[in-house]
Amino acid sequence: MTALDPVTLTVIQNGLQQVCNEMDLAFSRAAFSPVIAEANDRSDGIYHATTGELIAQGDLGLPVFVGTMQYSTMAVLQKIREGETAAPEEGDVYIVNDPYLGGTHLMDVRFVAPFFHEGELFAWLANTGHWPDIGGAVPGGFSANATEVEQEGLRLPPVKLFKKGELDREIYAIITSNIRIADQRIGDIKAQAAALTVGKRRLAAMIERYGADTVKQAIAELKARAEQQMRAKIETIPDGSYQGEAVVDSDGVVDEPLFIRLTVTKKGSELDFDLSRSSPPCLGPMNSVIATTRSSIYLAMKHIFPEVPINAGTFVPLNVADPDGTFLYAHYPRPVSGCAAEVSQRIAEAVFAALVQAIPDRVTAAPAGSSGNFALGGWDPARGRAYVMYQISGGGYGGNADHDGLTNGCSTIGISKTPPIEVVEQLYPVLFEKYALREGSGGAGQRRGGFGVDYTVRIRRGEARASFVMDHGRVGPQGALGGRDGAVNMVRVHRDGQLYEPLHLSKDQGIPVRAGDRVEVSTPGGGGYGDPFRRDPALVARDVRRGYYTAEQARDLYGVALATDGSADATASAALRREAQAAQ
Repeated sequence: MTALDPVTLTVIQNGLQQVCNEMDLAFSRAAFSPVIAEANDRSDGIYHATTGELIAQGDLGLPVFVGTMQYSTMAVLQKIREGETAAPEEGDVYIVNDPYLGGTHLMDVRFVAPFFHEGELFAWLANTGHWPDIGGAVPGGFSANATEVEQEGLRLPPVKLFKKGELDREIYAIITSNIRIADQRIGDIKAQAAALTVGKRRLAAMIERYGADTVKQAIAELKARAEQQMRAKIETIPDGSYQGEAVVDSDGVVDEPLFIRLTVTKKGSELDFDLSRSSPPCLGPMNSVIATTRSSIYLAMKHIFPEVPINAGTFVPLNVADPDGTFLYAHYPRPVSGCAAEVSQRIAEAVFAALVQAIPDRVTAAPAGSSGNFALGGWDPARGRAYVMYQISGGGYGGNADHDGLTNGCSTIGISKTPPIEVVEQLYPVLFEKYALREGSGGAGQRRGGFGVDYTVRIRRGEARASFVMDHGRVGPQGALGGRDGAVNMVRVHRDGQLYEPLHLSKDQGIPVRAGDRVEVSTPGGGGYGDPFRRDPALVARDVRRGYYTAEQARDLYGVALATDGSADATASAALRREAQAAQ
């Protein structure tokens, strides 16, 4: 077989990416739930016919699904080989959300469909959508103090939800009988299946244009080149071992921190990741399944080397030892609802903390690292129906060698964004009384961290239950190379004129609220990068004029005194910095 010319290879590479992007867009545009339609908490990809390995994933999908969807496709293939799941036929769609079978948490529901070309299984198409409810103890599925997975919701092994293109009404009935707002799920189910149909049409058109053999050859070549590119990037890291640590506030049950302790060893063109010194399995829902743990490391490396394309070859030089015996390798029946949204981001943070020592020009200080999961479920008397609202929020990114951190950025693990508050207010009986930048939350540094947000939601009518699974409430996102930590996450609930603050800081479940009660959330700022006293005083003065920091904070954090016109007083600032250095 002759080698592919670079132009054809590039066109096919971008064509595969475009297939996934179109699936993503079709999914969001057709979905019913705001968490998918507006927040884009979903992803689509193409996977190898016999191995289940990642071929391509959309630019618009959540990075954390890069690894997990590969492993869930592999799990479907394994169940088919073992005879536990029926073999695929044209028009079939498997549904699976079992976290122990290459998943995340139960709310992330995956559809996997075979793609046939001329009667041959050519590839698998798969997607994941975050369902706003999957049953369990609390509306929304984010049970902050579950002690076993059954308390978190309905767990589905790989089964055919669609058979030869037709929805299996019996399986559908089982699902809807075990979840809240069941009548609304058909919209998301049809949207998720329709996205796969779009993918089939686009992939078929590509094969018709270039030929099946050429596309297969391109897929193999792209995998080899992605591995080659990742190895080349790794070779720029000095050989050695690097330590990184990140802290999870608590598991939601025992009020003690959980530690992610990582050793990254670089030798030649490979990286070894050892998490074996991390905390043991926990009682609460902060355990992470192994697919999520691996995927968290993969996405962290993608953050560091964004120019490397994503497919199975990208992961080959990244050796992740199974951290069995820790909370980062959950086995049944350990609860896992916080793994994808929160623990995954702490794992990525540990990778950043380790490698910023080796390649400081490539790695940032820690980002906010929390999806800010806030679920509210109740009864709307004006509409005469139940509802489940799921809210995510942004936070500050860490500063880096080139610039300050981004303000109100999405989570480390994805591109999911806060749904427009106007849409949320139309669909649910809530009113956002405040949504603002959180002043002072960015960690001080030569390049400061970005800022989080403050928002307040008031219940307009009816009664509901509020649940939170967030993090960075105990320790803020860590600064790097002398930078200060960002501000911690905070949650406050005002009920009947009384202030309630969760024992576990930003984790709690089933808090009863009613009309007039308010929920306040303050998200973390990013960590600062570099010594704050090396920050340009003019930039500090600008931040004060913009209201980001107070004059007192400028003095205390940066050693900058302001003149009466708001500019930096060079003489006074120099004196402040000399005094601080002498005191050290």
